[in-house]
Amino acid sequence: MKVRTFFLLFVLVAITAFAALNWSAFMTQTTLSLGVAHVQASLGLVMLGMLAFLVALFLVFVVYLQTSVLFDTRRNARELQASRELADQAEASRFTELREFMKIELIKQADRDGESRAAVLARLDQLERDLRSRVEQSENTISAYIGELDDRLERAAQGRTVQPPA
Repeated sequence: MKVRTFFLLFVLVAITAFAALNWSAFMTQTTLSLGVAHVQASLGLVMLGMLAFLVALFLVFVVYLQTSVLFDTRRNARELQASRELADQAEASRFTELREFMKIELIKQADRDGESRAAVLARLDQLERDLRSRVEQSENTISAYIGELDDRLERAAQGRTVQPPA
């Protein structure tokens, strides 16, 4: 129990005990002035009636406050739920947009990869052709050198056989 509630209950019990202990004094008749007229009544009973009226008035006020807070809480909960749903929809929309963006970017990347692969393969083919061409040129050059050396050797061999040794 909260301290505030405990304090209020304590005050009400104390007032009830005080009224019960002094009930004969509360019921004593006296002349009361209402401002425009004088009335014969017991002052204690009138004061207890006013106290009971104030307690009832405060209880109605507390019930009104609790009801208004409850309605506000429910309204805020509905608004919060609507905001949550809107945020969830926006998030789902962003995920969909992100998925589409990623798909498009992956397709672009695949296209770029294909283009760069084709360029690399074309370059490799060109380099291979150049290499083969140079190998052929080297082969032809070496064949020419070997042929020239072979001719020289044949001429040198024929020159030796033609001249007898002296």
